[in-house]
Amino acid sequence: MTEALDTQFPCAQCGADLRFNAGSGHLVCDYCGHENIIDIDHQPIQELDFRKGLEDQLSSEQIEITQVTKCTTCGAEVQFERDIHADNCPFCDSVLVTDTGDHRHFKPKGLLPFAVTQKDAQAALERWLGSRWFAPSGLKRYARSGQEMNGLYTPYWTFDADTASTYTGQRGDVYYVDRYVTVMTDRGPRRQLQRVPQIRWTPVRGRVRRFFDDVLVIASKALPKRVADALEPWDLHAMVPYTESYLAGFRAEGYTIDLRDGFAAARGEMDLQIRRDVRFDIGGDQQRVQHVETEFGDVTFKHVLLPLWIAAYRYRKKTYRFVINGRSGRVFGERPYSAWKIILAVLFGALLMALVMGALYTSGALDTVVIGNGRLVMPDDLYFRVPSY
Repeated sequence: MTEALDTQFPCAQCGADLRFNAGSGHLVCDYCGHENIIDIDHQPIQELDFRKGLEDQLSSEQIEITQVTKCTTCGAEVQFERDIHADNCPFCDSVLVTDTGDHRHFKPKGLLPFAVTQKDAQAALERWLGSRWFAPSGLKRYARSGQEMNGLYTPYWTFDADTASTYTGQRGDVYYVDRYVTVMTDRGPRRQLQRVPQIRWTPVRGRVRRFFDDVLVIASKALPKRVADALEPWDLHAMVPYTESYLAGFRAEGYTIDLRDGFAAARGEMDLQIRRDVRFDIGGDQQRVQHVETEFGDVTFKHVLLPLWIAAYRYRKKTYRFVINGRSGRVFGERPYSAWKIILAVLFGALLMALVMGALYTSGALDTVVIGNGRLVMPDDLYFRVPSY
């Protein structure tokens, strides 16, 4: 077993802690400005055998022991720096106190370093909030206050698999026949000859193959899948081999979705793509897929870390999150609605409509508006027919 991670790096000039700077891609010292260049390992990121991972047969080099704290409110497991003993959960803003329990898990094999700085993340948040018309004023004040956002590496799984699928189904081909049909005209129903589409169904069977590379699955229960999906895409081609230097000054979340459940989620994504492949292989104008059986071979995985900027905001005892993709700056936000702003907007709309109707009436363009027997009676120049269904 390995020892608990220590992601602090002392400055060679003054001894203060270095932190990873997203702007330069180097370790920098906030006190003396000294920069340390991170040595990047250009070797391919290692994939691990899925079956061995499930059966705990991987070497001890692939396992690490860390100290993380589990949030009792949202379930996130966050790794603290060595000298921090209490803080707030970045996902829900609840108070956390570090524990001393050791957590054994797969060591990350790769990560995407932060490319968006905290300043840029804050600016993106302010722009997003500025476009939310019905957000409470306190929410916008929160963004303008310069509230510090949390830089967090969130765990993901990636899976590779070579698949072969056999299927049975039906191929539908459209053809046309001439047939008399009844149509409605201005003079009533009439019989008319038309070309009517028909479908000829033919039983089919076949086989499709596909190699899946880096199917990405979030390994955190603290971040809902809908939020994770909204932050995509990720530039996985820019992933670098894992090194602790990129974690300097940031937090890292431990995975809470294990390897088996992670692959189950990945297989769901693969199955969707396989069914699309089957439909394409069947061809025709329409397809019916009746049965698909897939064999998975050479399944590999890796545990990776992806960068997020997160801020939590409490409004009337409920927590709302703002999450920003630390690579692209893509924003996902949860926010409350201001009831007063909505009411004022509705009243303003009603007032505006009344003013417009009054102006039309005063100008003579609108003499009367009478609603009776389901009809809207208006002057001839404004009259229109409402079709009946």
